[in-house]
Amino acid sequence: MSQRYLDPRTFGAINWRGLWTLYTKEVRRFLKVYTQTLLAPVITSLLFLAIFNLALGRAVQVIGGVPFLEFLTPGLIMMMIAQNGFANTSSSILIAKIQGNIVDVLMPPIGPAELMLAYVASGLTRGVMVGIVTLMAMYFFVPITIHHLWVVIFFTLAASLMMSMLGIIAGLWAEKFDHIAAITNFIVTPMSFLSGTFYSIERLPETFQTIALFNPLFYMIDGFRYGFIDRADTSFWLGAGVLVVVNAILWVGTARMLSSGYKLKA
Repeated sequence: MSQRYLDPRTFGAINWRGLWTLYTKEVRRFLKVYTQTLLAPVITSLLFLAIFNLALGRAVQVIGGVPFLEFLTPGLIMMMIAQNGFANTSSSILIAKIQGNIVDVLMPPIGPAELMLAYVASGLTRGVMVGIVTLMAMYFFVPITIHHLWVVIFFTLAASLMMSMLGIIAGLWAEKFDHIAAITNFIVTPMSFLSGTFYSIERLPETFQTIALFNPLFYMIDGFRYGFIDRADTSFWLGAGVLVVVNAILWVGTARMLSSGYKLKA
């Protein structure tokens, strides 16, 4: 056997091969069950669209000068992007912990930086793919126009990044599926529904408008919607700034949890 196969391999500051391998493994994982990870969000979005159209289509035809369905559609797409980014990373880490195969990720020469980048990138990939598929499906039912493409891209990536890191934190903290279900049911879903997905916060009493401004998911919905309909409840720059700050805080927190081996190493 050649000596070069026996020599220890060096990777440098970042193990790019290991990072890419873990990323592709995570992407293949959710693509194997595409009916659950990609098609199910589309069906859910279309059901929301049909229900709200049938229930409110005649009562609420215009919101802020925009046809109701055109106002509603970007919010639904963003909600699917956010929820699936969170679900991807949280379920991946928790399942690996419960099945005991998290050791297959921890034993190779992959550091916390590579772990974090691979998981975040896979969550971002799933969020973006869900957004594209959902947009394509809704295009057949709602006239969709993108006024600011770069705004749509920015908020798609920022929201996917934020929810993917939240998913990592949740997956590290959780010890059973009930814990993830609790976070989803009592935190992620309520914040999504109360973020202006289905309405403009201008319709809320002043007190509840103020409360909504403390919900980071409101800014990702509002900014994403602005990219489509050229209308927002708050300043685009304020929303972008909030997401940048929140992502920076989550990045530091997630990196520290992975570096310390929180609930990963005995």
